[in-house]
Amino acid sequence: MVGANLKAETISLMDQRASIEAQMNAIIDRLSQPGGPGITGNLLDPEGFPRPDIDIPAIRSDRRRLAELRSDHKNLTNRIDQNLQVLHSGKLSQNTSSHTRDSASSRPDGSTQASGATMDEDSFLGVPFATIDEIIEDSPAAQDGLRMGDLVVKFGDVVMGDELLPRLASEAQSNQGNPVPVGIMRQGSPMTLTVTPRQWHGRGLLGCHFRIL
Repeated sequence: MVGANLKAETISLMDQRASIEAQMNAIIDRLSQPGGPGITGNLLDPEGFPRPDIDIPAIRSDRRRLAELRSDHKNLTNRIDQNLQVLHSGKLSQNTSSHTRDSASSRPDGSTQASGATMDEDSFLGVPFATIDEIIEDSPAAQDGLRMGDLVVKFGDVVMGDELLPRLASEAQSNQGNPVPVGIMRQGSPMTLTVTPRQWHGRGLLGCHFRIL
């Protein structure tokens, strides 16, 4: 049941992180309104006086809160990454010992060996290997439904393993103009989207960045 408990904890952490991301986006939207100072812009006019056209106390409060949320987001991401590494290693060890378990599960005398302890961990079939940590508005990825914070379980034929970034780039390049099935986890819920890598006014074929977990 350790795998099941770790999975439940990880999903809860993902939900918390998604909530923090929503709060961060709301603050960034407020600070980035037309005429606003943005996240780091000057609150003083060219003569060194407080700008009269903005609510400086509210902006400072938003900036402080954004810094706190970013710190919380980083801590949650680290905890999620640690849990996912454990889940990854658990699945790999299960794969390497699957033949042994299968042999033990079906004995010559017809008896079976209980394997309930691994059932919940085995059921966690989609282990994320990357997260979308940057996505550009109006990019192919954004238009096709991907969002910042999505956890990528499968991108076309790419699942967890080695050399993931080159494999992701190759998968997008080889499928330019063709729909690619993408399995993700969003706020703890599994989803399947179809993303079509294609030319647009920005760089690359997707307009998003994958951070490998």
